[in-house]
Amino acid sequence: MTSWHELKELAPRITAIFERRHAATGNLCMLATLRNDGFPRISPLEPGLFEGELWIGGMPGTTKFFDLARDPRFSLHTATVDTHVGDGDAKVWGTVHDVQDPELHQRYAEDLFARTGFDLRGQVFKPFYAADITGASAVEVADGHMDVTIWKAGEAERVVRKH
Repeated sequence: MTSWHELKELAPRITAIFERRHAATGNLCMLATLRNDGFPRISPLEPGLFEGELWIGGMPGTTKFFDLARDPRFSLHTATVDTHVGDGDAKVWGTVHDVQDPELHQRYAEDLFARTGFDLRGQVFKPFYAADITGASAVEVADGHMDVTIWKAGEAERVVRKH
């Protein structure tokens, strides 16, 4: 599996688009999980990029986290408001694993507070999922064509141009 830090080296075009869109939308993304009946669930989420990992955390007791506890597969899509995709669009997918490390949680909370003023210091994060990324893609539209950049584990990042 691949961490965010590793993905940045393996798929720099995709991660640049993801990070740009992540920042532009106040960190808002859409998380896809699998419900217990097998159907997909789409939920808003503000994932964190911290210490070389993509973190999927949030309010405990929500159905999206019950989904991930039961089936760790996910897809995460940057929030898109521009139907022309002028600023790009990206998604990553893989599995998650819960990291229960109180010191890490506090470093994350300190970083979050410094960046946003949102104070979770002293909180215990259950669950606190790290993403193990197995694939990613991004779309950019410009000059009458669309570039789809694709990365899969074990392969190089590649661009498919569509006219």
